[in-house]
Amino acid sequence: QVQLAESGGGLVQPGGSLRLSCAASRSIFNIYIAWYRQVPEKQRELVASMTSGGITWYADSVEGRSTISRDSGKNTADLQMNNLNPEDTAVYYCYVISGGRPYWGQGTQVTVST
Repeated sequence: QVQLAESGGGLVQPGGSLRLSCAASRSIFNIYIAWYRQVPEKQRELVASMTSGGITWYADSVEGRSTISRDSGKNTADLQMNNLNPEDTAVYYCYVISGGRPYWGQGTQVTVST
């Protein structure tokens, strides 16, 4: 099994930045990683992803102001988000595929508000 623990969420003003981190209990070297987000009564949406080969993808809503990265030495998958706006408010979840099986974190709340 792989346990995932998100951190770095919190309250930030519009235009601010946050770095979300997902700590994995096992190595995330050369595996698929992704960040999703979800608001109440809405479906969970993919925000950013990185393939095992390092190819990244970003949702249009965050393209150009977000960066997904992997730190294999620390077993973390990070999401740097800049120029945040209230529409970014959501619970953010990390997601990995390891050994052909999907794993989800428990989520971290991001609130963008004055």
